[in-house]
Amino acid sequence: MASLAHTSRTLLRTLPSRTLTTPLRALSTSAVRADASSTSSFDSPFKGSASDAGSKIPDFSHYRSKQGSGSNLLFQYFMVGTMGALTAAGAKATVQDFLVNMSASADVLAMAKVEVDLSTIPEGKNVLIKWRGKPVFIRHRTADEIKQAENVKVETLRDPQKDEDRVKKPEWLIMVGVCTHLGCVPIGEAGDFGGWFCPCHGSHYDISGRIRKGPAPLNLEIPTYEFPEDMSLVIG
Repeated sequence: MASLAHTSRTLLRTLPSRTLTTPLRALSTSAVRADASSTSSFDSPFKGSASDAGSKIPDFSHYRSKQGSGSNLLFQYFMVGTMGALTAAGAKATVQDFLVNMSASADVLAMAKVEVDLSTIPEGKNVLIKWRGKPVFIRHRTADEIKQAENVKVETLRDPQKDEDRVKKPEWLIMVGVCTHLGCVPIGEAGDFGGWFCPCHGSHYDISGRIRKGPAPLNLEIPTYEFPEDMSLVIG
């Protein structure tokens, strides 16, 4: 086996060393173009046959509008405006229904205003009525009480307010009977100033309902009221 390999190498060395030349043929680009124009050497796998209708782009010309672009814009604006109006109407109806459901009920509206006959209240007396779930004090003040309320020095008060600013008629004092401290109901004709006294925490109000002593920060509230007639009072 070794002798065979040695013989092969010896024969190879004895061969004349020469360069084998292979004749090359010049390719003409023009000939290639001519051949390519006649018969293509490559066919695309995505190219369909002539009878394949799926490879053709459909014609949409008969779907195009015969009118100008202005008429199409006008129709679009009309549709947008109509949809906007319908949306606004629906939103308005929804909000209106919500507000109606959230508004006060019929029994609450019936108590929105209270009419009082003042001729039944004697001079120097208090009357307690209920208005919107709150107590309301109606005081028929005497001439001495009016004078006493007007002679108070306003600058010395915790919540400065003149008596004439709290009444429409001097003889009639109308107030919400809720203490401005913690919401208790004061007692009439009591306290150190001849007005109202809150026993919960010791707040004293004068004959004009102004805080004079105790922890309450403000005077008693004056509700909205009017006198439609001389002896008639409407609160609310």
